[in-house]
Amino acid sequence: MKIISVFNNKGGVGKSTLSFHLAHALAEKGVKTLMVDLDPQSNLTLQCMSSEELEELWTEEEPFIEDFQAALDDSQGSFSEFLSKSRSVHCHLKPIEDGVFESFELSEVYNAAPNLGLIPGRLSLHTFEDKLAKSWSDAFMGDPQALRLLTGIRRLCLDVGEKHGYDVAIIDTSPSLGMMNRVIISTSTGFFVPCMPDMFSTFGLTNIGLALETWRSQFNVMYSLLSDKKRSAFPDHFVKLLGYTIYNARRYTGQNEYDLATAHYAYASRLPKVIEDKIPKECYAHLAEGVISRPIGGTSVMHSHNTLPSMAQKYRTPMWNVPDLTNLEPEDRSTISGNRGMYTAKQGAYHAFADEIMNRVKGVED
Repeated sequence: MKIISVFNNKGGVGKSTLSFHLAHALAEKGVKTLMVDLDPQSNLTLQCMSSEELEELWTEEEPFIEDFQAALDDSQGSFSEFLSKSRSVHCHLKPIEDGVFESFELSEVYNAAPNLGLIPGRLSLHTFEDKLAKSWSDAFMGDPQALRLLTGIRRLCLDVGEKHGYDVAIIDTSPSLGMMNRVIISTSTGFFVPCMPDMFSTFGLTNIGLALETWRSQFNVMYSLLSDKKRSAFPDHFVKLLGYTIYNARRYTGQNEYDLATAHYAYASRLPKVIEDKIPKECYAHLAEGVISRPIGGTSVMHSHNTLPSMAQKYRTPMWNVPDLTNLEPEDRSTISGNRGMYTAKQGAYHAFADEIMNRVKGVED
């Protein structure tokens, strides 16, 4: 299973929307895909589940989140029934967080669409991050509990993938360079960065580059101190950068090769140089020369989707499926019908984006 993280330390760049549509595109192309929502804000989850469904799920989990062992003791044999429904990512990680390892079992996976599953997010994930931070130094000494915490997210993805036959996991992350993202990114197969064409993206990529240098050095030191058996719980190599994409920028046809406004094009044009100067070259050496300088998928998902993402979120389906829904509200029906071509064209665009993501991941395998 390949674990692909979608990451930017700035919010508001469309990570959740892009993760949702990329995962659906991969699933439609026959790649069995698992979405994992590791942003405590749970925006990806809310694009798949109603707020009522999520509230019910969180409410049922609450005793286990407060004290897993006590809730397990009180369940009186109904734990298997509890696991017969989908459970949040934090509920899966809580036995590791609390040290109740013998109780770690996988729940059913939420069926988001054919060929597509979801492990929902949860607001309480900050407590898992706190435990990660407290255990960080102990991992260098090979402490078993600390190592279980550091590899817990990766192990969860791989175990669910093995049990249910998923080929790829798409992880939506929070806009942070904190401890949890240090672990998520560093133990993924690869990651990519959605960018807006503005100064935040150039500075954001610089910050990501500095973080990667530090994280790579820290994990290399840790690996050098661990036995081969303990080292085997981690990936064989440090994470690879799959690239970047300009996402949801306003189109100005004929202005330049990307059809962007002049000021936006100026920022977009800087990004390859920022990557070259600031991102460790080892993180993208698997790509053919020049590939890292090009946005993933070219202009396929680059330009503004206008109100299409809001309709997709409202009806919890990819943009290209919206016009054919039978439950459209009357006030939406005429507007959506009049823009049918705009909606349906997004399917080919996201399929093209998904194709290039998979090609760049294949480079990691090679």
